[in-house]
Amino acid sequence: MKIFNEIGPLRTYLKEITTNGRTVGLVPTMGALHEGHISLVEASKKANDITISTIYVNPTQFNNPSDLQKYPRTLEQDAALLEKVSCDVLFCPTDAEMYPDKTLIKFDFGHLDKVMEGEFRPGHFSGVALVVSKLFHICEPTRAYFGQKDWQQLTIIKRLVNELKFNIDIVCIPIMREADGLAMSSRNRRLNPELRSQAPIINQSLRLASELLRKGEEVATVKKAVKEAIESQTELKLEYVEVADPVNLTPMNRVDKSAEAIIFVAAFAGEVRLIDNMYLE
Repeated sequence: MKIFNEIGPLRTYLKEITTNGRTVGLVPTMGALHEGHISLVEASKKANDITISTIYVNPTQFNNPSDLQKYPRTLEQDAALLEKVSCDVLFCPTDAEMYPDKTLIKFDFGHLDKVMEGEFRPGHFSGVALVVSKLFHICEPTRAYFGQKDWQQLTIIKRLVNELKFNIDIVCIPIMREADGLAMSSRNRRLNPELRSQAPIINQSLRLASELLRKGEEVATVKKAVKEAIESQTELKLEYVEVADPVNLTPMNRVDKSAEAIIFVAAFAGEVRLIDNMYLE
């Protein structure tokens, strides 16, 4: 596996090896890798000639300085894990390399970045769009791989690709879960044993919500049930629960049996913020 910290040498290398129509898969990450990330790498390996993984904790997408400071950084272990699964290239730049000057560019995605994560993390998706745009320009991938757990992010990146005419296919990979149902996340490493044992309530509440919606319950009733399930049984605190159209993220008041919808949940386990979702077909 080739490892690069600078944009120039990476571009030179990619220009040399992407001849004769060889395809490139990009897996952008912030490190602290787990099996969910590896599933993205493996999907890319199957579909592309070359797979690039990036590890960069992007400061512009954090609206909480403490969250940025405490985000787990395990580059050495991550590189070893990527090597083990035969990732071809690792790009792990510094802040100075990615942001040599103070950035002035801001993105606005209208309704898409004002709800759910956007409501509680203002500016987050502008930072995501900025760093993803940079990585797309630097790596020029054929396909880019993202996880379903960050569905709202995925929706916004698809809009970004469409608006800016990136010639890139965006591929969504299903959520990887622990044996007890907790969605795999780099933030799980920050959970103490007690909160870790309680965290699966998030997935349990999603399954409860799915069952109630399929019985025809109104969304307001479902939201109350989710809040009660999480906060009456654990120390977790619900930040939001939303039921929305999976394409345009418009909130839904009722889900018809024939309709598609997605349920989103965000909750705090102590200082650790966890998100999850469930797609209803």
